[in-house]
Amino acid sequence: MTGAPGRGSGIRTPDQRLRVFVSSTLRELEPERRAVRAAIERLQLAPVMFELGARPHPPRDLYRAYLEQSDVFVGIYGERYGWVAPGEEVSGLEDEYRLAPPAMPRLIYLRDDPEREPRLAELIARIERDDTASYKTFSTPDALASLVAADLATLLAERFDASRAGPAPAATSVDLLAARIPSPYTRLIGRERELADVLALLDDRSTRLVTLLGPGGIGKSRLAIAVAQAAGDRFPDGTAFVALENVLEPELLLPTIGAAIGVRDTGEQPLEQRLAIALEGRRMLIVLDNFEQLLAAAPILVRLFTVAPDASFLVTSRALLRVRGERAFEVPPLATHDPASPDSIVRASTSPAVELLIERAHAVKPDFEATPATIGAIVGICRVLEGLPLAIELAAARIRVLTPAAMLQRLDRQLPLLVDASRDLPPRQRTLRSTIEWSTGLLAEPERRMLRDLSVCSPGFSLESIEALAETRGWDVDVYAALETLVDSSLLEQDDVDGQAVFSMLATVREHGVEQLQAAGEEDAARDAHAAVYAALARREGRGLGFSDQMDAVGRLNLERGNLRTAVRHLTRAGDAETAAADAFEGEGDALGAAMCIATAGFAEITTADHDLPRASVWLEEGARRFRALGAGWGESLALVALARIDALASDLASATERSSRAIAAAAGSGDRFAATVAMHHLARMHLFGGRIEEAEQLLLTATADSVALRHEEGIAYGLEGLAAIAALRDDEERAGVLAGAAAAIRRRTAVFDAPEFVFHTRYLDELAERGDAARLRAAEERGRDYGAVEAAEYALTGRLRPADAA
Repeated sequence: MTGAPGRGSGIRTPDQRLRVFVSSTLRELEPERRAVRAAIERLQLAPVMFELGARPHPPRDLYRAYLEQSDVFVGIYGERYGWVAPGEEVSGLEDEYRLAPPAMPRLIYLRDDPEREPRLAELIARIERDDTASYKTFSTPDALASLVAADLATLLAERFDASRAGPAPAATSVDLLAARIPSPYTRLIGRERELADVLALLDDRSTRLVTLLGPGGIGKSRLAIAVAQAAGDRFPDGTAFVALENVLEPELLLPTIGAAIGVRDTGEQPLEQRLAIALEGRRMLIVLDNFEQLLAAAPILVRLFTVAPDASFLVTSRALLRVRGERAFEVPPLATHDPASPDSIVRASTSPAVELLIERAHAVKPDFEATPATIGAIVGICRVLEGLPLAIELAAARIRVLTPAAMLQRLDRQLPLLVDASRDLPPRQRTLRSTIEWSTGLLAEPERRMLRDLSVCSPGFSLESIEALAETRGWDVDVYAALETLVDSSLLEQDDVDGQAVFSMLATVREHGVEQLQAAGEEDAARDAHAAVYAALARREGRGLGFSDQMDAVGRLNLERGNLRTAVRHLTRAGDAETAAADAFEGEGDALGAAMCIATAGFAEITTADHDLPRASVWLEEGARRFRALGAGWGESLALVALARIDALASDLASATERSSRAIAAAAGSGDRFAATVAMHHLARMHLFGGRIEEAEQLLLTATADSVALRHEEGIAYGLEGLAAIAALRDDEERAGVLAGAAAAIRRRTAVFDAPEFVFHTRYLDELAERGDAARLRAAEERGRDYGAVEAAEYALTGRLRPADAA
């Protein structure tokens, strides 16, 4: 047979198997591919094939990555030339042959086809003129398997003979030329704290592996580059940056690392042993970028840092490696606001997310500037995009054709809008959709189905609700194991709120999941199941609001109020609310459930972006009437408060005050402390707006004390905000700042925020900052963020600072 022996002259031991790259069209030659795979594996060799993903034309750099890690090229050709992708001149079939290294043995097999496509005939003619390739014909898959087995056995014998000439010298040095740290094209924005934290982890010599964890587009690779650049003095033997985005098979991990640092796999020693020799005694950092598709290779990585004890590893991944010695570092989104005042546009205008959007927009449109007229929309864009750097950069690329206001109006659907990033980015990062599809493609189908169904949930859904949805939808999956996978893969986020596990997902992941439900014709079924779960929750917990178990009921309903609203909105879209939620309860003789459904429809309506306030008022009035007839003062009180909020939006202060007063009376009449605190907060606001400061303060102090007793943290936050506004009116920077900072910390931790149009205390603080000591106010806010809810409430009620602050 013809063909050079290829890379190296040694023969592999069983743990370092020779790799055979198989090139062919996929569908036409599927039986032949199966036969060849079996023949290769019978020889204890490793087939390198492209079934995974079944792409007709994978990217050229993907071919090259596979070919560089292979030892033999096997080409199988039948009748078809293969698909030519848009913008390409040749098919993937010809591209693979062209990219095979000249020194690699090439074994070509031609099926006895009477007629071939013209371009395939041209390719074969070129191969026949190539004196470095061996080519033979075959008639059946079995005949092909026999030819391949015989030729590979002959090739192995040739390599064995060549190895008798003596082994190549062992690699004892590291060459980092191929593993240089990539040069970033833009400056790093808003990652100073994360950079310092990761470097601190690497400074700990007991930390061998740090994993930068986060969803696609969060900026893991960019942070890793910054860490690698800043870590120079810590690693005197250098830093290697190894890109793994095109490495899809676990057995290629070590060869890729070896190639990057100049340790070649010559065959006479296991590569793992050669790497151990090369890395012995070397204090160096090895960065492995994009590890998520190689999780099966994580144990190999553990062996590597075990035999190279002086090296440290920094990995970026969308999923945890889950191995011994791993220290996970979750890369957060960029801040979109000042945590001390989340609704302040002025403070948000200097946030890292806004800074990134402005800088990237200026790069594509040099005359772009943030002005007082546009800053509100710019801040809004960053908030809608949740501080996700890739989404912000994609949005900035659209600034050439859309004003910030026009873009913000169109971000109700992000995936179609945020496309066409820089052409030099990997395809999986050029659109938000491709980024998400890359992540979900790594999941098993039952996990993908679960993720799709959860996409109809609003942020903040509990484990109990997930279990109920699993039962309603009939998921064929271990819920807890699947949740663990989704969280580890950064597709779900999990927080601990008052001892309960609460989950949410990025808006882009949620939008993608809904798209998948729509494509499968499953959206209505998923939303029906979601509504059924939360209707049952409302019925079960709602009865406890007026009784002794009120505190637990308040906590549960408050925890999932976003999903309760989502469920009601779905029911009202499906039909008239009074017949879609209420008739079902009345049919079962449940008048209280019917009243709750009608009132909740009104609550949900006033929280939607395109709310219909007259329609909401009708539902709330009817709900209040039904609650009053049933003697359910708590329900009447909450409905009256919602009506008072509508009055406030219409600047009808007198009506808002009257309804808030009636709400307090209704709650008090049924002995309901929770509803009474809610009503007191709102009446206090009306007094404050009307200049009745003393009355407002007394109500806020009472409501705050009751909220502490009820363990209702949102109520505490409302009280602190109101009292901060009063302190600001009295020019008390210390009290105003501490209370506002503590309230902001509560809201950030619980992820429960008031609607922007009802946030009022920030304007009092901003006015105080302008006329008073702004630095003292901001310093007090900073201290307030360290207060716990009860601790802050005690200060609000007694005026006593913590000992550390008092000193």
